[in-house]
Amino acid sequence: MTDHYDEAANNFLELSSHQRLQIIFKLLEKKSKVTLLAKELNATTQEVHRNFARLEDGGFIARGMDGFYSITTYGKTICSQIPSIIFLSQNRKYFEGHNFGDIPPKFIMRIGQLANSQHTKGVAKILEQWKSIYKNANKYIYEILAEIPLDIIEPKIKRVEKGVMFNYILSEFAVIPKGRKNLLRTLHFDKLIEKGLVERKMKKSVLTLVILNEKEASVSFPRIDGEPDITEMFYSNDLMFHEWCLDYFRYCWYESDLFEESKLRE
Repeated sequence: MTDHYDEAANNFLELSSHQRLQIIFKLLEKKSKVTLLAKELNATTQEVHRNFARLEDGGFIARGMDGFYSITTYGKTICSQIPSIIFLSQNRKYFEGHNFGDIPPKFIMRIGQLANSQHTKGVAKILEQWKSIYKNANKYIYEILAEIPLDIIEPKIKRVEKGVMFNYILSEFAVIPKGRKNLLRTLHFDKLIEKGLVERKMKKSVLTLVILNEKEASVSFPRIDGEPDITEMFYSNDLMFHEWCLDYFRYCWYESDLFEESKLRE
């Protein structure tokens, strides 16, 4: 086991260079030569050559017969793990007060997919971003919530009336605003359910909040005290970010129970 740690430590050492990271990610995009990358990185040929040699010795890159360097399978796999470190490093302060709750390890291992996102703070800003996601939906709205602010109900129902599919998962202990039932009745929500435009399920508890349409998504992780949080979230229209949120929603959907309105209390 010690040998495994030593090998991992050597990998971290080889990657503990801004320029070497730049090189392997450039080679992930396309093959190149030392002189070409030196110009691209605005660095001296000697400096870049030295870093090419270290990456080649470490097995991250390889030189072809044509003189061009390309990234190895080993290097590609290492690159796929780096976004996780980037995401966690960029949001270290956030994760001092938040954790991943009950998210399965297979999703935590893919957490780097969330790296290309913006961190939003403040309930008002978050509600406006959610409304924007509803407004921009043309095919579907998927969401997992532990709380239903009254003013987000009408915007998404208006989209459902236009033919947008709405699937949602709610916690059995969701915070339900007074007036919700009357508002749903006024908006003829039951008719939309009958038409098959709305499907809903229920979980014992919801810690991680997700809202997405076919193009953009948002996710909020629980606080350290185990409570869901609508005061901070991550948002993006990046494809990888969206894929993570969509896959997590689908996982939760198939793990959820039938919806029971009687369990909700205003």
